[in-house]
Amino acid sequence: SSSPTIMNHQHARNPGMEFDVAWVESVQVNAPAVQHRAETHFKRRSIKKTWQLAWLCRAVSCLDLTTLQGNDTASNVQRLCGKAMHPIRPDLVQKMNLEGKKITVASVCVYPNRVVDAVACLKGSGVPVASVAAGFPAGQTPMAQRVAEIRSAVSAGAGEIDIVISREHVIMHNWRALYDEIRAFREACGDAHLKTILATGELPTLRDVYKASLVCMMGGADFIKTSTGKEPVNATLPVSLVMIRAIRDYYERTGHKVGFKPAGGMRQAKEALAWLALMMEELGPDWTRPDLFRFGVSSMLIDLERQLEHGITGKYSSEHYMGMG
Repeated sequence: SSSPTIMNHQHARNPGMEFDVAWVESVQVNAPAVQHRAETHFKRRSIKKTWQLAWLCRAVSCLDLTTLQGNDTASNVQRLCGKAMHPIRPDLVQKMNLEGKKITVASVCVYPNRVVDAVACLKGSGVPVASVAAGFPAGQTPMAQRVAEIRSAVSAGAGEIDIVISREHVIMHNWRALYDEIRAFREACGDAHLKTILATGELPTLRDVYKASLVCMMGGADFIKTSTGKEPVNATLPVSLVMIRAIRDYYERTGHKVGFKPAGGMRQAKEALAWLALMMEELGPDWTRPDLFRFGVSSMLIDLERQLEHGITGKYSSEHYMGMG
């Protein structure tokens, strides 16, 4: 097996902790306050024009460029990897004097069968390969099989693993079972970083979302992620705020930093900037960098590139000039 590319993190990994049922059971969420904060954020928060180009570039560097289709082949994965290594058109990079900065996306995310293709394409680029695993997207396969899938993706060279939790454990409030599941997944990952997808559109309440976030972090998750991108409801702001507050609570109590990844439902560059502003306000500057913040929306890259072009030249190209590889 090859040694996987793993992003250079500025902080120690979250090792997890003993399961603390009292902490989980004590969780309360003020739903009206969460809704109010969510509704006002996008209305009032924007990034000043002078700084927009820099923040658009930062948003690009936080993207997990993803293809999770039944008809994925080696060739479309290769094209995506080409885009991952050079996400911004070379003429725009030159005009911003950023040739030496080597701007790439944060990772390329694929199904386990396509990890080998992505690893071969990205060799030497420093861009890690992320693989979904553990019965993605439903998580309804036997536990031994889910763990084996993680081990297989890691041995193929995946440096990050995006697993989906068993929603049943949350719905039934079986928090110990969820903790044990995440612990087993973390162990199977070894050095590869673990992102736990809550599939929040399928969880009953905001309080359940907070508790599930907390239990995943106790179990050793490096990131908590909203959605698979396959559910009808993706990364809504109220749900994300609850997850972000859980990250803050966990950090304040344990000193361990856990990343956050909203996935699905976003399309526009202005949304990316508003998300980065939210992370800055709620968690601070460390959570505006790719080792603690990711977007799981590949299609946003097209608009990020168009807005960069407009900021530099004052003009927009048609979308077909901003290909995805």
